[in-house]
Amino acid sequence: MVRTASTMLPLGTIAPDFRLPDYDGRMVARDDFRGQRGLLVVFMCNHCPYVKHVAPELARIADEYQARGIGVVGISSNDVASHPDDGPDKMKAEAALQCYRFPYLYDESQEVAQHYQAACTPDFFLFDDQFRLVYRGQLDETRPKQGIAPHGKDLRAALDALLAGRAQPEPQRPSLGCNIKWKAGNAPDYFNPAGVTG
Repeated sequence: MVRTASTMLPLGTIAPDFRLPDYDGRMVARDDFRGQRGLLVVFMCNHCPYVKHVAPELARIADEYQARGIGVVGISSNDVASHPDDGPDKMKAEAALQCYRFPYLYDESQEVAQHYQAACTPDFFLFDDQFRLVYRGQLDETRPKQGIAPHGKDLRAALDALLAGRAQPEPQRPSLGCNIKWKAGNAPDYFNPAGVTG
């Protein structure tokens, strides 16, 4: 595991297009979320302890904010040759275990992760109703092994500000997690193999 932070894609970036299968092979596209009040894209996986730490709160946030008009989608981009626990069959089981009621998609080529400059799991990207990036950063300040349950303060504040038409709270702090498991030759220029400290 390489402890990795978000790249902090520039605010205002238009959500890169995607069309990916979920764990049952059903195709889901970015444009399926047109007409929603916003779109939350989460790069995640099954095995990462950082994702496991936030999973219950992520499920709660997704349920709460989908009911308020926010589209939510999870994307797994990990190389399943090196990390078979992150494959579509295991994604289905994980979604059931965690009560994810949002599409959980498989980015086999890893191109979607590259286009979003996703770096870690979990990595959160919140877009407005025109698919403009308004927030990228952490769910909250809690981390695994701290003995503190996640509460989602940062992500909830961003979602509430978007829905209320208010400016986003500052500062936006990077998410932190395991690095995306890139296939040989796929690691993008922004990937820092040395990870981060702290």
